[in-house]
Amino acid sequence: MTASLVEGDAADASLLEHVHPPTWVNPISSGRYNLVVIGGGTAGLVSAVGAAALGARVALIERHWLGGDCLNVGCVPSKAVIRAARAAHDARTATGFGIRVDAVEVDFAAAMARMRRLRAGIAPHDSAARLAGLGIDVFLGAARFVDREIIEVGGQRLQFARAVIATGARAAVPTVPGLAEAGYLTNETVFTLTTRPGRLVVIGGGPIGCELAQAFRRLGSEVVVVDRCEHLLSRDDPDAGAIVRERLVAEGVDLVLGAAILRVDHDRTLIVDRGRGEERVCTDQILVATGRTPNVAELGLDAAGIVATAHGIDVDDHLRTANRRVFAAGDVASRFQFTHAADAMARIVLQNALFFGRKRVSALTIPWCTYTDPEVAHVGMSAADAAKRDDLTTLTVPLAEVDRAVLDGETDGFARVYADRKGRILGATLVSRHAGETIGELALAMTHGLRLGALASTIHPYPTQAEAVRKLGDAYQRTRLTPRIRRLFGWLMRRRR
Repeated sequence: MTASLVEGDAADASLLEHVHPPTWVNPISSGRYNLVVIGGGTAGLVSAVGAAALGARVALIERHWLGGDCLNVGCVPSKAVIRAARAAHDARTATGFGIRVDAVEVDFAAAMARMRRLRAGIAPHDSAARLAGLGIDVFLGAARFVDREIIEVGGQRLQFARAVIATGARAAVPTVPGLAEAGYLTNETVFTLTTRPGRLVVIGGGPIGCELAQAFRRLGSEVVVVDRCEHLLSRDDPDAGAIVRERLVAEGVDLVLGAAILRVDHDRTLIVDRGRGEERVCTDQILVATGRTPNVAELGLDAAGIVATAHGIDVDDHLRTANRRVFAAGDVASRFQFTHAADAMARIVLQNALFFGRKRVSALTIPWCTYTDPEVAHVGMSAADAAKRDDLTTLTVPLAEVDRAVLDGETDGFARVYADRKGRILGATLVSRHAGETIGELALAMTHGLRLGALASTIHPYPTQAEAVRKLGDAYQRTRLTPRIRRLFGWLMRRRR
C-alpha cells in the first residue's frame, strides 16, 4: 500500500499517529513467539488480537499502516464518499417524492474532509497503542524470512513456533503505453483528492470501478468508464450487471465497453479501440480499478520454503503453506478479497495454528457486496454455474412485487435464489439499495443447511424490502403444489364442505 496523506490535514495527522506513529520505537525481542503475524490489515489484526486474547505470545509486523487497505484506502473511506454522493443524489431526486429542493450544490472538499475525519475516528481500534495494550509486540518495518522459523525486521530476528502471512494485496495496474507518464490514481491515492475532477476516466468496470464511478458522478464529475469487457460486474449475475449499467447511464456516466486501451497520450487522452477504429477519450484524472495483485515480494519466502505465484501464497484447505509452521490468510492467499473473508480466514488460522484444528476454508460460506446504488450482493453458486445444471430451481422475486420497495421508489432490483429439488439453497443474488444488509439472512440459511421452506415460515416485518427473501420461500412452496397434489387437495376440500 502506497497511500499518501493530505498535507496539513488534522484528521490525517491523527490517523498517522494511530496507524504508523512517527515516534514509535520497536520493542526488543527476546525468546520465541507462539505467533508472528506479518501484516496489520484485517487478517493480521484478527490473528494477532485473537491469539493474544488466548494467552499466546504474539508479534505483529507492519511495514506501512496498521488497519491495512480496509481502514486506510478501502472500505472505510470509499463508503464515506459513497454516502456523501448518495445524499447529493437523494436531494436531486427528491421532487419525485413531492419535495421541492433548490439547486443542489456539492462541496467536494467538505465531503472528502468528512471522510478523513471519520476514518481518523475509527483508526484507534487498529492503533499501535491499542495492540501494545493487549500485550502484542508491534514492530513497524519490513519483514523478511531468514529461515523456516525466523523472521527479521528492523535488524532484529524473531523466532516463532507459528507464523501468519497476512500482507494483503495492492492495486493492479495494466500495462498501457503512456499511462505511467500521464499519471493515474488508484484506490490508494484517490482519497487524497481535495478538488473535484472536472472529468474522470475510470479504467475497470468491476466493483471498485462501478462504485467510484457512480460516486464521483453524483458528486459532480463527468465520468467515463472504460473496460475491455462488454458488461459491467462480469463476476455477478448478468441481470444484476445490467441493472447497474442502466442506472449508471441514467445518471450520466458514459460507458466505453468492449474497448482495448491502445495508449495514453501525455495530456491524459486515452486512445481506445472498440473494433471500429481509434477513439479518443479526454480526461483530467485517470482512476485505475482493474483488480488486485497480492503482496508477496521481498518477504524472503524461499528461505522459509514457502511457495507463491502471481495469484498469491499457495495454501492448502487449512490455510497452511508448504512450510507447516507458516499459514497465510486474507487477500494474499484467497480469491475472496473482502474484509469479512479475511476476518473469517484469520479465525480458521487461529484454530489450526494454535490448537491443532482441522478447520477448512472450503467450508466457509462467503457473501460479497458491490456498493453501487442499487447494491449487488451475492453468496454461493454463480449464475453461470447454475445455468449449467438442469437439476436446480431458479426463483426470482422482482422488487416491483415488494410493497416497501414500491413505496421507497426503489423497484430496480430483484431477489434470486438457486436451490436443489429438496429446497436446499445453493446460491443467491440480491439487487436492492440495501442488498448488503439483507444477504446475511441467505448466507445464514446456507451455512446452517436451512431450506427455502424455512424462509417462508419465518415472519418478516411488513413492510420491509427484506420481505423479498420470504417471498422466495413462498415461491418455492408453490412449486411443491404439483397438479397431482392440487387435485388431491381439491378432492379433500370437496369432502369437507
